[in-house]
Amino acid sequence: MSPRPLPESLKRRLLDLPSRPGVYLFKDREGKSLYIGKALSLKKRTADHFRHYGETLSKEGLMLSAVRRIDIVETPSEAEALLLEASLVKEQLPKYNVMLRDDKSYPYLKITGEEYPRLLVTRGRKVDGAKYFGPYTEVRLVRQALKMLRREFPLRTCRKMPKKVCLQYHLGLCGGPCEGHQTREAYLEVVRDLTRFLEGRREALVKNLSKRMREYSAKQQFEKAQAMRDAMSALSAMPISARLTRTPAEILKDLQEIFALPTLPRRIECFDISNIQGHEAVGSMVVFVEGEPSRKDYRRFRIKTVTGIDDYRMMREVVKRRYTGSLASKLPRPDVILIDGGKGHLSAVQKAMEEIRLELPLLSIAKQHEIIFSLSREAPVILPPTSPALQMIRHLRDEAHRFAITYHRLLHRREAMASTRKRS
Repeated sequence: MSPRPLPESLKRRLLDLPSRPGVYLFKDREGKSLYIGKALSLKKRTADHFRHYGETLSKEGLMLSAVRRIDIVETPSEAEALLLEASLVKEQLPKYNVMLRDDKSYPYLKITGEEYPRLLVTRGRKVDGAKYFGPYTEVRLVRQALKMLRREFPLRTCRKMPKKVCLQYHLGLCGGPCEGHQTREAYLEVVRDLTRFLEGRREALVKNLSKRMREYSAKQQFEKAQAMRDAMSALSAMPISARLTRTPAEILKDLQEIFALPTLPRRIECFDISNIQGHEAVGSMVVFVEGEPSRKDYRRFRIKTVTGIDDYRMMREVVKRRYTGSLASKLPRPDVILIDGGKGHLSAVQKAMEEIRLELPLLSIAKQHEIIFSLSREAPVILPPTSPALQMIRHLRDEAHRFAITYHRLLHRREAMASTRKRS
């Protein structure tokens, strides 16, 4: 008997996965996690799993036969994926993640119970007044995570408090409490921030950092205020929450609440521009309906009115063409528009919408730090990578970019072929 073919829905999902680090969750028809894993490349690792699809005699084959959905959470590195994987496994207890149930031989991160606590990697847990986080599956990645955490949360590494500051202080990796450069209360504040981070209490951590940033700004201590701002940006790029939403409907509710949208964003249209030095510039529009791609509504635009390099004017042209003329009558209006770009792109599109007297909620996502700008909020929104709302926004942005790049390459090939025919 030949093995069962892979369902089309899973086949498409595997093709759509990014070649970036992150955590993947294999789920059954009820949305319950069967297996949670980490990957350096989400696309490659999940494809490796599904080579065993249809092997009903193997444990992995049985697990894969029950998979109906694949969720992912992208992370900046494999080490950060490791931290998230462990917290998700501990929270959800997937049926096939048995190796982490017996956790005696796996490493933990430990915040010691000393007067000036340290952050260490340790094997097993003890009743010693310390706080333990884990277990984790790979020592190499835990040590990478340890370096990252020590950089963002500077704590002493010395076994015994010295009388003078060491190299760690001069490298900015310790506040120097041994010489009084940092009070014990200030030191313990860093410990509390680290604890909030590892426990997944991001909201409390960011609220605390934001408060300190405002206090420094009010005192015109701008370097310290910028340090708090940099810390929030760095932490926003790290997986510190194990909470994931289950369904697209819940994600849409999150988007509505986060950006104060007047209606549930059932239809979202996302725009991107692709050009090389202004040559063969094109625009793309992709559409998500009820949180899923609606490919029949995708549209692509060859830029007509702009020459040279001017992404703002190109974006204005594409938006105007979508919401006037024949397209305006053929396609329903979206509940929200998403732009691939920063604050400048947002302003450019806002101007275009004012010119055609169109009022719709408008968001843009900047590539650097993936900050999201909104017309309804003065300050940009920074969401953690574990945020399902950010995952959906990223998916839209990446899909619009892929669609634009595909069209741009098609036009470039056509031009090259035409040029070759002329020369011949």
